[in-house]
Amino acid sequence: MSPHDPLTPYGNKPMVTPIVNAVNYEYASFEVLRKITEGEVDGYTYHRDDNPTVRAVEKIIARMEGAEDCIVCTTGMAACTMVFLTYLNAGDNLIIFHDVYGANYKVSLILERFGVDVTWLNADDSDNIDKYLKPNTKMIFLETPTNPLCKIVDIAAMRAAADKCGAKLIVDNTFATPYHQLPLTLGADMVIHSATKALGGHNDLMAGAIATSKDYYNELWFTRQAIGTTMDAYQASLLERGLKTVDLRCEKMAANAQVMAEFLNDHPKIPRVCYPGLKNDPGHEVAKKQMTRGFGGVLAFDVEDDIEKAKAFINALDVIYHAVSLGSTESLICIPFLTTMVYLPEERRTTFGVKKNTVRLSAGIENPDKLIEDLKQALNKI
Repeated sequence: MSPHDPLTPYGNKPMVTPIVNAVNYEYASFEVLRKITEGEVDGYTYHRDDNPTVRAVEKIIARMEGAEDCIVCTTGMAACTMVFLTYLNAGDNLIIFHDVYGANYKVSLILERFGVDVTWLNADDSDNIDKYLKPNTKMIFLETPTNPLCKIVDIAAMRAAADKCGAKLIVDNTFATPYHQLPLTLGADMVIHSATKALGGHNDLMAGAIATSKDYYNELWFTRQAIGTTMDAYQASLLERGLKTVDLRCEKMAANAQVMAEFLNDHPKIPRVCYPGLKNDPGHEVAKKQMTRGFGGVLAFDVEDDIEKAKAFINALDVIYHAVSLGSTESLICIPFLTTMVYLPEERRTTFGVKKNTVRLSAGIENPDKLIEDLKQALNKI
């Protein structure tokens, strides 16, 4: 960079990307303006178009996911919606799994109003996806591990299915993170993150990210610029800070989740544990094939046989926080039926395996002995 660049005023690079709050930028000349607007140089004109702090974060996430580029936006749901709006038209068929974040159901209602045909599948039925493919299927959208039951979907198999009808394959990698899984190497066209979760990691920002090819980046950039989902520079700075420790945190969260899953798997008051790191988990073998360095920091389990027991268990916890979200430094627990799935009609919340007494636990980076002791004492009280 030039020594006169405002980001490097003395010719040396700051250790932290400066927070550039500018809404607009002065042009050095009409020729510079032309180069920026025609994409010849990485310049800036207006914040809704691009921002240097935001752009720095995009390049970091792209490297992490092995992508050519990445576009970040205001929230994880903004990222999902941008993908739908960019690549689905009236008359197209979208295949999406029930086992995704519940707010996608609300977006699907909007898409249906615009003439998109939406097919909902249980992730357990992913092996039979061929029978749901249609000539107009243009997109397959999935999470793996899924939210909240941590089911595993074979990404390579979904790529083969998508190729049969020329569909795009979109993988939400929020639960796995790039530390554990790289969907682009397995055939995904785009990888989505709610960067609010593990990428940020500190419960203090909201962001979404889409890692993909340069061509798809350009198309998604058009949508972001048009609808105004560009994130602000301060949030981008917080996200950059979180990304500096994401590998360390993900390693610790996965280790804590494994320890807690193994403890709960042997407890008489816990009839079911869902975590791909358990050898008896239905998705374990596929997870071993497509995940690395652990199986993520989230698990789900049933408490006794009714929701009141699950509530009593959560109320008795001292170290683990009763809160939504996941991927943070603190361990968080919630009942999906009452929180993350509240967007769905009540009759749809339990159709794919979630029960009223199912809880979702996102492991933090605490001492694992303290977490196990907290689980023990809470279970002893119900």
